[in-house]
Amino acid sequence: MMFYFVICVQTAINTGVGIGCILLAGECLQIMYTSIYPDGPLRLYQFIAMVTVVMILFSQMPSFHSLRYINLASLILSLGYSFVVVGACIYAGHSKDAPPKDYSLESSKSARTFSAFTSISVLASVLGNGILPEIQATLAPPAAGKMLKGLIMCYTVVVVTFYSTAITGYWAFGNKASSNILKSLMPDNGPSFAPTWLLGLAVLFVLLQLFAIGMVYSQVAYEIIERKSADVRKGVFSARNLLPRLLLRSVYMAACAFVAAMLPFFGDINGVVGAIGFIPLDFVLPMLLYNKSVKPPRTSLTFWINVSIMFVFSGVGLMGAFSSIRNLVLDANRFKLFSNDVVD
Repeated sequence: MMFYFVICVQTAINTGVGIGCILLAGECLQIMYTSIYPDGPLRLYQFIAMVTVVMILFSQMPSFHSLRYINLASLILSLGYSFVVVGACIYAGHSKDAPPKDYSLESSKSARTFSAFTSISVLASVLGNGILPEIQATLAPPAAGKMLKGLIMCYTVVVVTFYSTAITGYWAFGNKASSNILKSLMPDNGPSFAPTWLLGLAVLFVLLQLFAIGMVYSQVAYEIIERKSADVRKGVFSARNLLPRLLLRSVYMAACAFVAAMLPFFGDINGVVGAIGFIPLDFVLPMLLYNKSVKPPRTSLTFWINVSIMFVFSGVGLMGAFSSIRNLVLDANRFKLFSNDVVD
């Protein structure tokens, strides 16, 4: 039962990240397009379709190992994007044309509460990236040392990249900062708040990185999908394995793209993935497995700390899922399906 629970959670995470990557990559193409052709006819769902074609081509890489150089490129692109965006936000914040900053919270207490739980879920999505080094490390023993090194590297990159852009973006634009900070730096109405060449470089970096992230996270889903369809006795590029892989992976990416185009709610998707995926997998399941496998005495402090963490984060996950799905429903009621704008 625990095996199927983990499989379901991992599938939800990988599918949610795949949808988010396709949506954000499509939005980046749209930002580049509208900056050149402000009144151009192309819409968001058409850019999502372009991204999906590229993702389907890259999805034919047969294994996680085949992505090792793409992983390295993703790391370099992530660092490059973060440095460029941090510089652009600092430039925008000190510009004489800088937008007014408002750091106030929502006036309604219930709205603040729901937003807080949604934010916790989004943070879980950000910090939960450590599950990928864990999955990789379990492929070959000894796992513990590799997991520790991978997690230290992962969280170092997370702090340097995610937090630097989040802090400088919020400082520059206040509570009007978009979940895609490039939209704040390149508003639809009015001039950009940073040099165009710098923002163009940032868009290129994040676009290429999103392709890499989408491929990495999708590999776990592919392994699950192809467990029955693949024949390990045949070569990975044999017709017996190539044709099912081409069909199943293309259908999977097309399904993710359809959801991304139909419901372009990036922030809400992040919250749902964090609440139902990352929080259980990062904060609940490890404590449960530790108590089950190590079996500390029920009277010990370790046992009750683990139980407390499980209960607290189970509640946080439930509230986060409720608040994120609530935001998703509210946004769906306010916006049309296949909207041309990504909702924060």
